[in-house]
Amino acid sequence: MNDTRTHWDAVYSGRAVTEVSWFEAKADASMALIGDAGLSLDDPVIDVGAGASVLVDQLLRAGYRDVTALDVAADALTASRSRLGPDARRVDWIVADLLSWRPARRYRLWHDRAVFHFLTDPADRDRYRQVLRQALAPGGYAVVGTFAADGPTQCSGLSTARYGAEDLAGEFPGYTVVRTARAEHHTPAGGVQPFTWVLLADRG
Repeated sequence: MNDTRTHWDAVYSGRAVTEVSWFEAKADASMALIGDAGLSLDDPVIDVGAGASVLVDQLLRAGYRDVTALDVAADALTASRSRLGPDARRVDWIVADLLSWRPARRYRLWHDRAVFHFLTDPADRDRYRQVLRQALAPGGYAVVGTFAADGPTQCSGLSTARYGAEDLAGEFPGYTVVRTARAEHHTPAGGVQPFTWVLLADRG
């Protein structure tokens, strides 16, 4: 975990969180797919690889009462806590490397924007699926967003995998595809990154 943590701490070090390439002022694609899962506002939701994403802000504003944010970069989560102010107490913050994390509870919805596409080693993808299975409640939902098939081959100094909707869904046997989507992320530097999104339902 130390190498992973060192890498991402270095990515965030010395720059504003609004300057990293994946920053988005509104997590609209994520919120739309989460909405399609039809959750209760009391259902537990976890954002893995949350970083300094504003998704937690939007979940709280939408009325969700059980929100967890996980990331290996402590500084990124600190930025989110600072941004939220007193509302930060309403979020469970976990600093951990996802692949070595052992969930202490289960969640109704798992959200991942831009973690899975960094897993270019099949063994890492297998471990991701194991953690997902351990963390997700039976009958729960997973929202996963990755670079699209025509997206970048590298990000933050790391190689990335790219997926079309069918290929991404195929990485998650045992789940039913509820919805797929394509979105274009406009980076703070003015670039465009195509994303593939899937909403998956656990078959129980």
